[in-house]
Amino acid sequence: MRPGEIPLRGYPVEQLIGQMSFAETIWLMLRGELPTRTQGRLLEAALVAAVDHGPQAPSIAAARMAATCGLGLNNAVATGVNLLGDVHGGAGQQCMRVLTGLGQAVAEGADVDDAAKDLVADYRATGSHVPGFGHRFHPYDPRRSPLLDLVGAAVADGEAPGWALRAGTALERVLAEGRSRPVPMNIDGATAIVYSELGFPPELGRGLFVLSRSVGILSHAWEEKSGGARIKGPISRRLLPSYEGPAPRDLIRPESEKSEKSEESEKSEGSTGRADSAEGA
Repeated sequence: MRPGEIPLRGYPVEQLIGQMSFAETIWLMLRGELPTRTQGRLLEAALVAAVDHGPQAPSIAAARMAATCGLGLNNAVATGVNLLGDVHGGAGQQCMRVLTGLGQAVAEGADVDDAAKDLVADYRATGSHVPGFGHRFHPYDPRRSPLLDLVGAAVADGEAPGWALRAGTALERVLAEGRSRPVPMNIDGATAIVYSELGFPPELGRGLFVLSRSVGILSHAWEEKSGGARIKGPISRRLLPSYEGPAPRDLIRPESEKSEKSEESEKSEGSTGRADSAEGA
């Protein structure tokens, strides 16, 4: 930046304004060059797909809670974004690592389905879930197919390599074997395929998810702030938190406690006296 000049990766910002989409500008800033139209479209689709998942998502709930405590939008958004870690928000990055491992195995000569079976067996042996698959709310994630269809079209047009799509769908097939209800690929798995096909490293995959979900966090925080409620709490006012501890009880000290303290005091004074006598002798 210089007085009167703001170049982004060498392009004057005034030339980008009105000519480049926000997603294309994100690509430019992260990758250093302009994306193709297909690359920009895939990136934008993944960003749109992950913007929000309702107020029950921890990051959204935290942002709304922050807003009811009177914090500004920047603080509320930061509160929500800071909850996006390994447990909530990290599955996409983890899935990208899994896809990379499968891709390497296939590049070394393994069959993609066999490699997927071995990987799923390893996860099941440790009681772990394969990241990017399964959803506690959706028997079928509505965001999966539109994203994979776009990737498939890009692969068919030679705009994407296709290795992540093959690895991801192989995992989906293996996870569904022997089950009456298949394990659905979720948004983390679908966006992991998109970002992997576009050549982003796993850590940037998480960064892109954070960037996408921050839109929903901002929207919910603003909605909550506009409602005017103060310190609404993490759950509905109609509900009380459950409690499984001891029943209500009064504080009653044992009667023998005073006598026990007196005895301890006498012993302490007696021993001190003996020590003093010994010193005097």
